[in-house]
Amino acid sequence: MAGKENEVLVSGKTSFKIEVPYTLIETGEKEEKPLLIYFHGFGENNEQFKKRCDTLLNLKAYHLFIQGPYPIYDRSRNKNVSDWGRAWYLYDGNRGQFIKSLELASEFVQEVVDKLLPVIQVNRIGVLGYSMGGYLAGYFALTRWKHVNDLAVVGARIKTEVLNDNWENLQHMNIAAFHGKNDVKVKAAPQAREIKLLKEKGIKAELNLLNENHSFSEVYLNQIFKWFKSIGYEAA
Repeated sequence: MAGKENEVLVSGKTSFKIEVPYTLIETGEKEEKPLLIYFHGFGENNEQFKKRCDTLLNLKAYHLFIQGPYPIYDRSRNKNVSDWGRAWYLYDGNRGQFIKSLELASEFVQEVVDKLLPVIQVNRIGVLGYSMGGYLAGYFALTRWKHVNDLAVVGARIKTEVLNDNWENLQHMNIAAFHGKNDVKVKAAPQAREIKLLKEKGIKAELNLLNENHSFSEVYLNQIFKWFKSIGYEAA
């Protein structure tokens, strides 16, 4: 009948499954050692970031590389889907959506870690994130503080607001920020304020300002390697 509105019988949401690869690499002798979790930047994938972090594989540890769950469509159509870049979360400028998406990604990462811990010998857990992965690394460490001992963030801001002033949760943690003085994509000043606040709260935190831009260069990697060694990690 003309003008009659259609009747919606059912409206809801359902989940969609997508496979996300991860790689666990062991360096050094088979013994109890740290677990290092790596979070790549926006538009990268697992294999790309693993190659970029080759310097850090000289640390005696279990190295866990996880790929972001959200594929970024390759408009050139020159790459297979497996080679597309990935993102860790969905961000539209809304803080609530940002936190929700960070939590969803963190739950996913925690599931991977929980499956691995019973079959490896771990004495501490470190998290390293670059750019978009840096925001996730900070959120993951601050919300999973019972499990994380060490946090390294590159080219991002540690969102201490998610702590809700529970600063005592981080007293055991080693935190380092690595930021380029010439980084125009993510300014260093906000991260510097976060590190200052963490230190004021009695937390072991430091800011390493480098004469670099936002690109994750070998200069960053060498400084990160030195920092991990300074807090007790051993060379393989």
